[in-house]
Amino acid sequence: MKSSSTEIISSDCCIVGAGPAGLMLGYLLARAGLRVVVIEKHPDFLRDFRGDTIHPSTLQIMHHLGLLEALLKLPHQRAEKLQVEVAGQEVTMADFSRLPVKCRFIAFMPQWDFLNFLAEKSAQFPGFTLLKSTRFDDFLYDKEAVCGVKASAEHRLFAIRARVVIGADGRRSAVREKTGLTSRVFGASRDVIWFSLRKQQGDPKWEMGHKGPRQNFIITDRGDNWQCGYTIPKDHFTALKSAGLPALKKSIASVAPFSETRMNELVEWDQLKLLSIRIDRLDKWMKPGVLCIGDAAHAMSPIGGVGVNLAIQDAVATANALTVPLLKGEVQLRDLEKVQKRRQFPTVATQFLQIKMSSNKGKSTGKSKMPTLIRRLPFLRFVFGRLIGLGFRTEKPQNFR
Repeated sequence: MKSSSTEIISSDCCIVGAGPAGLMLGYLLARAGLRVVVIEKHPDFLRDFRGDTIHPSTLQIMHHLGLLEALLKLPHQRAEKLQVEVAGQEVTMADFSRLPVKCRFIAFMPQWDFLNFLAEKSAQFPGFTLLKSTRFDDFLYDKEAVCGVKASAEHRLFAIRARVVIGADGRRSAVREKTGLTSRVFGASRDVIWFSLRKQQGDPKWEMGHKGPRQNFIITDRGDNWQCGYTIPKDHFTALKSAGLPALKKSIASVAPFSETRMNELVEWDQLKLLSIRIDRLDKWMKPGVLCIGDAAHAMSPIGGVGVNLAIQDAVATANALTVPLLKGEVQLRDLEKVQKRRQFPTVATQFLQIKMSSNKGKSTGKSKMPTLIRRLPFLRFVFGRLIGLGFRTEKPQNFR
């Protein structure tokens, strides 16, 4: 049973969710000398099939923070371009070689390594506290304004007082639900089944991209294994399970660049993880005392692998907007509104492209016209490289020390 006593913690900012956005924001605020408490409901970061792509925009932020060299010492793979195989032909869909940044590549790194890295660097600052296995329960209120959170862990209850609460707890955000903020939901025609296959001798040196005879198979180099994604019609997973695993493996093999015998590695349903694609965004990201960022504010499609990097850009914009008010001891609603105002355009523009791409893919019955278009207009690969690598607006962390 949990203790009836409640531990009271005072902070400048309480961040719910120790994902990329939450830990990046926690690092930046603690670096500025603020007291930050980050709560994470899980005991560790070891969850697979999460966003493992660290784009040039994020690597540039790490460069500005002086963390890039140490980060790239961790095991990772690099992709200087994104490839698509259509009708047996390899096409470069995005080329990062002309980006005006230090790292002109996507780094593929298990997200738990990236999060552990951020947590370790954040812990070097005396004002940073990370509480794992701690669940957000509700808000604390001062009149009608949020002034902290109620949280719980085994045998412990917390009342974490804060000048601002940040919801960075992902697309199933408990903070977002408690705020009662309204959102717009956009349809998605596909879901993704993720799984891993061990590398074998003779496998090509693939980088990230779509492979196979059709474009609904995704492959990413994860060092000693391939992380694979098989796209399926929306809400079709239950029907696939009813048909049985052998039938699913046969369907995967028909679009994968691997032989059907490689599917023998898949022996139970637990090896396959369903990502239910959802694209949505809050109408307003904030209310007095609380702000949502990252997937808690805008759930993205996995197209382009941009979700993690948009979340990190949100975190930098949030730190830039709120550090001075927090140092002065008071955060107004208008300070929170500045974050959404800054990040609204890149969010809307990115989601617009994702919706269009998903819609066109869902309606396509013939060969894709995109490879032919790129061959005729080769500069498009650099345009797509910029959109995927940097997005519509990049953020640079300010130095408040």
